[in-house]
Amino acid sequence: MLRLTRRYRFSASHRLHAAGLGEDENRALYGKCNNPWGHGHDYALEVSVAGSIDIGTGQLVDVAALDRLVRETVIEPLDHRDLNRDVPAFAGAVPTSENLVNEIERRLAAAWPANFREGRPALAGIRLRETRRNTFETAP
Repeated sequence: MLRLTRRYRFSASHRLHAAGLGEDENRALYGKCNNPWGHGHDYALEVSVAGSIDIGTGQLVDVAALDRLVRETVIEPLDHRDLNRDVPAFAGAVPTSENLVNEIERRLAAAWPANFREGRPALAGIRLRETRRNTFETAP
């Protein structure tokens, strides 16, 4: 079993504000991230795949196909967007990085079968770096 991780970048803004909480509660919970005008991040996204090397190509994954999938399903829909207003997945959810990494995983998992036959390689995990101090990971 081999693992490959590719890194991508995108920028997006958001405001952390839970509709079910009052203004004071939101400020106490989210602090400066509850700024009414929002704030932005330059995200670093790592997508990991795992499997065995294809004997014919000598590769674990067609990197161009992986790059295309990530670009079309994640980067283009999220880059330079206001997550609260421009991304339907966050119409009813707070666009925390926890929710964002789960949304990215959902998008990739849904598109994976059409892009990689027989699920090879497997989507092995996603890491989203929001700041130097905050990184969020999934392991499907």
